Amino acid sequence: MSSTTTFALIRHGQTDWNAALRIQGHSDIPLNETGRGQAADAVGHLADYEWDFVVSSPLSRAAETADLIADGLGLTVNRRIPEMVERNYGPAEGMSAGPELDALREPGGPTGIGGFIGAEPESTVAARGLTALQLLARDHPGARIIVVSHGTLIRLTLMQALDQPVDTIRNASLNVLAHTQAGWTLDILNGIPIPAADLLPTA
Repeated sequence: MSSTTTFALIRHGQTDWNAALRIQGHSDIPLNETGRGQAADAVGHLADYEWDFVVSSPLSRAAETADLIADGLGLTVNRRIPEMVERNYGPAEGMSAGPELDALREPGGPTGIGGFIGAEPESTVAARGLTALQLLARDHPGARIIVVSHGTLIRLTLMQALDQPVDTIRNASLNVLAHTQAGWTLDILNGIPIPAADLLPTA
């Protein structure tokens, strides 16, 4: 069995709140029709590779995206993983850009964007996301696993794993992360292959 465990990290498809640029976080907002179409498109990109099974966040937008992907690939959704839910944005959830949201902003954080008063710290989000992937790698060594989750969770997890900046994760885009004893490597980000010289393995 290969010592490399490979993850396809997929952000859920679009929701009405995504389209309206409203912060979602833990709010359980369902996919819209555009999002369901994006999930179907993701099947085509994923079908170029071999995958063993699917897991997802339990929030409905991720769970439905995972179900649509699994159905399209003839796979099974093995688990809903609570640790893969989106960052809890606290009182900022449901808000769009404007003075009310600006009043909640706090500086800092690994993304350089900062956060919001009452929100889950970025470091906590990154730690739980990376731990969830490490446990999957431990329990399924050599497997190829599709993980359907959320944009901020995926971005912060990748930044923690790679110790490098990572761009915003697009809805239903393909992101491929590999884990070996030597550490983590990112092979594809937002559907674009990453040259090895740009992102080196980190323990």
